[in-house]
Amino acid sequence: MIKPKVSVIGLGYVGLPVSIAFDEAEYSVIGFDLNRKRINELNSNIDKTGEIKKERLTNNKINFTSRKKDLKEADVHIVTVPTPIDEFKNPDFQFIISASEILGKIIKKGDIIVYESTVYPGATEEVAIPIIEKLSRMKINNGFSVGYSPERINPADTKHNFENIKKVVSASNPNTLKVIEKLYGDVVKAGIHSAPSIKVAEAAKVIENTQRDLNIALMNELVKIFNELDINTNDVLDAA
Repeated sequence: MIKPKVSVIGLGYVGLPVSIAFDEAEYSVIGFDLNRKRINELNSNIDKTGEIKKERLTNNKINFTSRKKDLKEADVHIVTVPTPIDEFKNPDFQFIISASEILGKIIKKGDIIVYESTVYPGATEEVAIPIIEKLSRMKINNGFSVGYSPERINPADTKHNFENIKKVVSASNPNTLKVIEKLYGDVVKAGIHSAPSIKVAEAAKVIENTQRDLNIALMNELVKIFNELDINTNDVLDAA
């Protein structure tokens, strides 16, 4: 079976490790970012995020580019752009919208788009897909298809990286799900969990982040209490 050509859109702390992993699994990879300075750095084997060691950058065959037309060569497009919040604490979809607009203009029949960005349940279908349908003049599952596979990378954590964290995948139809399972299965050694729908996968990411935030908040409160009691927090954690 011929491996699809993969593009990764957004080369930050999530996108770059994804690009490197697929390249090392013998996939042909296009690494795309609108930030030309970032592209120039990567082509000079420099990663300012510190996620990828220089030797891995030096040995890759990735086409790092900021030219939108280069994306036409890919069959699967993985979107790894950030989703910040605005001043009113609402989700800011400007980067997802921008990536969807770029893809809507260049995708061909049969292409698959996989979103990894953290979003609320329903956002992929409500925000991204209508843009792609409008600009591509194709309909979902009848021209192109979409998947959602939430990123689970913990920045600066060298132990838990892209390849050894179990990957949640989902898709807009069963055939596309099989392709995405195979795609990520080639690079993620920890295994694949297939969610029954895109919304389920989106919701799983939301509760994962919520659980992490709650644990951090709890420990911060406990540290205050232990300090008042003149107890070493690390000693308590070792005992627990």
